[in-house]
Amino acid sequence: MQDFSGKLAVLTGGGTGMGRELCIQLMQAGCHVAACDVLMDNLKETKSLAEASASAKTRMTLHECDVSSETSMQRFRDEVVAAHGEQLNLLFNNAGIAGGGSFIEDERADWERTFAVCWYGVYYGCRTFLPNLIASDEAHIINTSSINGFWASIGPTVSHTAYCAAKFAVKGFSEALITDLRINAPQVKVSVVMPGHIGTSIIINSAKVMGKSDAMNMSEDEIRKIRERMMKTPGEISELIMNMSDDQLRELMHQRGIDFRDTAPTTAASAATIILDGVRADKWRILVGDDAHHLDERVRQDPEAAYEPGFFEAILESGDLQVITSSTE
Repeated sequence: MQDFSGKLAVLTGGGTGMGRELCIQLMQAGCHVAACDVLMDNLKETKSLAEASASAKTRMTLHECDVSSETSMQRFRDEVVAAHGEQLNLLFNNAGIAGGGSFIEDERADWERTFAVCWYGVYYGCRTFLPNLIASDEAHIINTSSINGFWASIGPTVSHTAYCAAKFAVKGFSEALITDLRINAPQVKVSVVMPGHIGTSIIINSAKVMGKSDAMNMSEDEIRKIRERMMKTPGEISELIMNMSDDQLRELMHQRGIDFRDTAPTTAASAATIILDGVRADKWRILVGDDAHHLDERVRQDPEAAYEPGFFEAILESGDLQVITSSTE
């Protein structure tokens, strides 16, 4: 699909980050967009930014949708059909959150909420919109996985199970779809996107989606849990955390969310460009960012060592991966 002009794209998680930038660049390319999010204020801002530089012939509609709910996704589809018609050319299953890091220590509800958004959001997106894609002369599904879809870690001292499990599922499902679509719906292509560290608000937004307090308003109990988790990290960081007041720790968590967004090696706009160029080139596997390429190569070279502390230390020392651990996970 070399030309997006006059096409229709459906996109989940359009309120911030890569989703917002995809909306902007798609509309600049003359594509109509139907975007959803659970945070509608963010999505309205996306529309203002996208329309400011869009082709005059393009149209964007906004839809509130919880991608972890099949009923909500079906309602989203019905709204899209009512606004744009039956045929669909591009489906970006982009929505994602972080949370539920530890399968052992974290609350089951947090784990399952993260998995549901990051995996079932993709599954329900494909299930719900596939008939509309098949009805088109040409169509493309773009599923967002992660470097955590081929490397289930953010370091040897931080649990990261829910997000990684979901992103591995997205990658495997997308790869299996290549053959399934080729046999049964050859006019529909599929790509799996695996970004490295991209400048997005996923850390900031995840707390809202999970129904938790933002960093500056975390309760004493939430702060206590974060302190206990961070104290398990060996070295100077544990001593630093031990001597921080609750308010200082809140400020640290707040700043980490900002730093994750603002100091990333790849901007959300650059990531969107890489993704759309990959779709135009009909690539089924789209790595986003130098860190994603480098880490992919390292994991392939020595998969047995991938979860050893020395592996993580080596990639940090080489500069192949920039890690800002946050969080409230």
